[in-house]
Amino acid sequence: MTDAIGSNKRLVADFFTALNEARITDLGDFLAADVIDHNKVVFGEPDEPGAAFAAIATQLTALAPYRAQVEELIAEGDRVVARITQTGVSSAAHPRMPEPTGRSFRNEAIFVFTVAAGRISEMRCVSDRLGLFLQLGWDWPTED
Repeated sequence: MTDAIGSNKRLVADFFTALNEARITDLGDFLAADVIDHNKVVFGEPDEPGAAFAAIATQLTALAPYRAQVEELIAEGDRVVARITQTGVSSAAHPRMPEPTGRSFRNEAIFVFTVAAGRISEMRCVSDRLGLFLQLGWDWPTED
């Protein structure tokens, strides 16, 4: 494994550790200031570079205690793929569910990160959102 690939994998692993410890103020240590989040985890999240910071903070607060267990990290070039098992509880207001349900969830997700200049510059994620919504008791979003 090259030093760059090893560094990229450590960066992603450390990012998930920061999430698990709810170290929101440390996100800049892992994410580029203009990180692009293709996931749009929060309904209405601005489609602009750097918007991921607020979205992640919202998720960590609304789903506390949130945990991401890294099951697998695969890296090649500037990309790192992480397969995780995530858990949490609907414990605070969230744009998709203003009133917390107190219910917990567990699901798998796969993230694809692009790393540039020692920071995560892009994020993509695929997860079982239907399962997440059903477990948490959230209404499935509909178009207006």
